[in-house]
Amino acid sequence: MRAPTGQISRFGTLKTLLQRFAFLSLIGLTFALMLIGKADTVLVERARDAVTDAVTPVLRVMSQPAGAVADFVNNLRELAAIREENAELREANARLLQWQSAAQRLEAENKSLRSLTALVPEPTATFVTARVVADTGGAFAQSILITAGQSQGVKKGQIVMAGEGLVGRVLQAGMYSARVLLVTDINSRIPVMVGEAGNRAILAGDNGLRPRLLFLGNTSAAAPGDKVVTSGDAEAFPPGLPIGQVARVDEGVVEVEPFVVRDKIQHVRIADYGLTGILAQQPPQAAAGK
Repeated sequence: MRAPTGQISRFGTLKTLLQRFAFLSLIGLTFALMLIGKADTVLVERARDAVTDAVTPVLRVMSQPAGAVADFVNNLRELAAIREENAELREANARLLQWQSAAQRLEAENKSLRSLTALVPEPTATFVTARVVADTGGAFAQSILITAGQSQGVKKGQIVMAGEGLVGRVLQAGMYSARVLLVTDINSRIPVMVGEAGNRAILAGDNGLRPRLLFLGNTSAAAPGDKVVTSGDAEAFPPGLPIGQVARVDEGVVEVEPFVVRDKIQHVRIADYGLTGILAQQPPQAAAGK
């Protein structure tokens, strides 16, 4: 049974009036709140605090599922990352085991060969670390002062190293300090080997930034980038200590770029290999060329 048309029309008119009244009521309520906020700020603050206190527990309860989901997702990501890292560590461990096995075989073979050849083992080095306190480099000398001397076991002729390579040798040793002759000093002469072929030469300083190679049998055998290491001749240095690399070859002149930059040396390591060498047999005046 259909409702009369007049009744439907009245319902529509009533609905429209209610909507307009609600809209006007909200506007009026907004202005009223604004007026109250201007007139009594303390009341508004208390009302705001009360609403916040009432809504906070609800928000906390509603946020717990979201936090649980976020934690679950993070755990899944961490689990995936841990599995990937675990796989990488297993591969690295397998490679290390292979290297360990190879090292053990080489060690056993080395011991066997040493016993067959009656090879005299090289001396084990002892080290002392010291700080550089002064750089006395100039146009006529290339040396540094360090905070270690005879009281720390430092002796003349001992080898001085930095993290990158050879720095020089101890020229003079006091009780609590020592002077180090750098590889770039004009009085420095070091027996070296050049490149993979191991061509022997003498590394001679010239008070510049790049010492030169002397007595190299064939200068064409040296090329830029070739590594220069100590040869162990004259019992001044043990073999294989890194010094630098060939920087320039020009008309028979071979220049070497040291691994250690003098201006950046802060700490050094004094090594005692039990070698005397030529420097330790000379008086300080003769070694320094004075």
